[in-house]
Amino acid sequence: MVKIAFNSALAQKALGKEVPESPEWFDPEVASAPVGSEGSTGRCLLTLLGIAFILSGLIVGGACLYRYFTPKRLYHGAMQFTDMSSGAESQPYYLPQVEEEVEISDSMAVISVPPPRFRPGDPAYILHDFHRKLTAYLDLTLRTCFVIPLNTSVVLPPQDLIDLFSQLISDSYRSYLVHEDLVVTERIEDVKPLGFYIRRLCDGKKTYRMERRGNIQKRSVDDCFTIHHFENKFVTETRICKA
Repeated sequence: MVKIAFNSALAQKALGKEVPESPEWFDPEVASAPVGSEGSTGRCLLTLLGIAFILSGLIVGGACLYRYFTPKRLYHGAMQFTDMSSGAESQPYYLPQVEEEVEISDSMAVISVPPPRFRPGDPAYILHDFHRKLTAYLDLTLRTCFVIPLNTSVVLPPQDLIDLFSQLISDSYRSYLVHEDLVVTERIEDVKPLGFYIRRLCDGKKTYRMERRGNIQKRSVDDCFTIHHFENKFVTETRICKA
């Protein structure tokens, strides 16, 4: 008689049940614990922290971009004025007029003052930073910047400025003249602490601080220059003089 023997593993395969062979070093106690579970948990935590960090950076960066690059509105306006300080008898037959363009956003306004017609005055850019409460005058003839705290009693906030220039588009506005005397006090060596807008306007140019004073008498033309502009319902004559 021929005795036929079947291997137990082959027999189980035949029945459709596969039993994996265990290597000699196989340890049931080690196999019972989840392999790499602690490492996987650590990687998940690091991944979540990284995602949270990226999201927070996007939120902060988006807020900064909105603040500095928010769409700006450009307006053009003109205003006639009467100089009450010189007396009504000395007024000309025609009223002088100031024209300017202003770019307005939620945090700043940049006013472009062209060279005046038929009267003395300098072309300039005037920047009002409503967030930092600062005003910068860039004299385009001297290529020099002058910085002073924002005069909130004169300069209208952004929405009111928009309303004013919206009226000037369809209406001829007549007003009066206000005089303002500013005196240079010291030079600013680093414009970076003045904020993004003023740094962009004044970078690479001589920049000085100013303060407000009463009427400055006996100043020569060489020591002062004058800018006519408006950020309210009246025209301001700003005279900037050396100390």
